[in-house]
Amino acid sequence: MEWIKTKGPGVGFCLVIAGVAWVLGKGVPLIGGPVFGIILGMVLTAVLPSGIGRKHLAEGVAFSSKKLLQGAIILLGFEMDLFRVFQVGSQSLLLIIGTLAAAFVTAMVVSRFLKTDRNMTILIGVGTAICGGSAIAATAPVIQARDEEIAHAISTIFLFNIGAVFLFPALGHLMGMTDAGFGLFAGTAINDTSSVVAAAAAWSQTAGSNEALTMATIVKLTRTLMIIPITLTLSLMTTRRESGTAGKNQVGKKTDYSIARIFPWFIIGFLGASLIHTVLPMPEISGWLVGAGKFLIIMAMAGIGWNTNLKRLLTNGFHPILLGLCCWFSVSAASVILQKILMMW
Repeated sequence: MEWIKTKGPGVGFCLVIAGVAWVLGKGVPLIGGPVFGIILGMVLTAVLPSGIGRKHLAEGVAFSSKKLLQGAIILLGFEMDLFRVFQVGSQSLLLIIGTLAAAFVTAMVVSRFLKTDRNMTILIGVGTAICGGSAIAATAPVIQARDEEIAHAISTIFLFNIGAVFLFPALGHLMGMTDAGFGLFAGTAINDTSSVVAAAAAWSQTAGSNEALTMATIVKLTRTLMIIPITLTLSLMTTRRESGTAGKNQVGKKTDYSIARIFPWFIIGFLGASLIHTVLPMPEISGWLVGAGKFLIIMAMAGIGWNTNLKRLLTNGFHPILLGLCCWFSVSAASVILQKILMMW
């Protein structure tokens, strides 16, 4: 009863926004429910009057944007067939590692010139390198990112996802890619799964074969597994960073920071769900669980949008978008160059 009293109103509020965003996302899949959730949340927090109502919503909205987000990542593990991922992933592993390295190196170097802060750099770098909004959602709790940083990063990644859907098929034809080659290109250089599928489906429709679509989807799922080592590495870096800060501020006092406190335990759940789906495949149940996870992400994005100051977001400048553009270009170029070197098409 206490949970319902304190968190129920905010969770219900996010549920309603997510329902609307889910419907809009189905109608306009290129944008998708999570982006609509953020937009609706930001618009509502900007237009609705402040007052006591916001206090009643605060705990539930915070629960939605943090705990439900972690639960959603666990449920997404039920779409991972590890045998199939390892089979195709082993063939494209060097390509995936190369594009990941390109994204992270570019993010670190360019951020020094643009002077973007640490969290924004990490979120955009991870979102570009791995799987867009899902990677940002998994990384944000680990680095303790603010809601505004999450919203800005996802908005930036979304911009380039839309561009890739329309631009990549034309680029693939211009470069003379095979069906498998374009599948690798789309799977390694486009961020969000829905955008990967959209671009590969457009190519496959023209080619009259589903080879590109199948290859792109599996390579994309293989990239998604990179969430695990990346979040573990970031958790260790964050722990050391916070321990160092505490040491400087409280000389001679024992620090409260530990790996156990900041370890992303939900990633263990994600891996466990992947193992269950691989060993005991239950397509209908897994499909329902993955769908539930995607809806929970929309709820979390609604909460993040509600806690985001739209005016401050708009005044953050052009630098995050320019950082995202540089990362996107480096990943795309790395994918093409490495495929040529490895003679994949």
